[in-house]
Amino acid sequence: MAADINSLIDPLSAFRLDGRTVLITGASSGLGTRFARVAAAVGARVILVARRADRLAALSGEIPGSIALPCDVSSADQNRALIAAALERCGSVDVLVNNAGASEGGVKAEDLPLEDYHRIVAVNQTAAYHLSTLVAPAMMARRSGCIVNIASIHGLCAAAPNNQAAYVASKAALLGLTRELAVQWAPHGIRVNAIAPAYFESELTSDMFASERSLAWIQRNTPLRRPGRVDELDGAFLYLASEASSYVTGTTLVVDGGWTAR
Repeated sequence: MAADINSLIDPLSAFRLDGRTVLITGASSGLGTRFARVAAAVGARVILVARRADRLAALSGEIPGSIALPCDVSSADQNRALIAAALERCGSVDVLVNNAGASEGGVKAEDLPLEDYHRIVAVNQTAAYHLSTLVAPAMMARRSGCIVNIASIHGLCAAAPNNQAAYVASKAALLGLTRELAVQWAPHGIRVNAIAPAYFESELTSDMFASERSLAWIQRNTPLRRPGRVDELDGAFLYLASEASSYVTGTTLVVDGGWTAR
């Protein structure tokens, strides 16, 4: 009898994304590319979004059924056109992954031009707000939707001595936005959560990974004594993007090797 009961239990099915459309910004490289491949591997139709059309086209050719929609998410007009095209092509956006990111690359706050500060905030936080509000009405209409914001441990703690005032401010704001939208939209069936990774190799961190001194600093400050591997975000991403987290909203899932526990 126990064997019969156990045969009915399929916990992994909750992590599937069959029949769902997942839109991922910043998909042309790094974590965004990985998220796209992972979503497709569990059955999702993936909409790939980034500025670099050539990279998107190449990636789309590797992911069957995916759609490449070039967009600069710091542009309000392009964001509106993006969501209109996504809804026209796919009928819905079931999961929005706000992954596009920018950083000032270690410039001290007193030396950072104000226009650069605004540019970084526009990509990291304002775009997430704008795209979320653009997909929300259709999600509200069907009382179902999921938004995953890719933040950073530096939304929770300072990046110094890396000198990233704009990056830190934008990621902290993104975590606040995650909580606020989650509570506002919970009655409409929309879940909003965030992932806060530590140091994973990407375009934003390429200089650090190329430097023995920087890698040593990461290892020294991480209790697990190493940076993360890109595949070590798969579980967190699938959990928050799928029905496996159907009773989770407004939370930040930290994936940092123990960095913020110090």
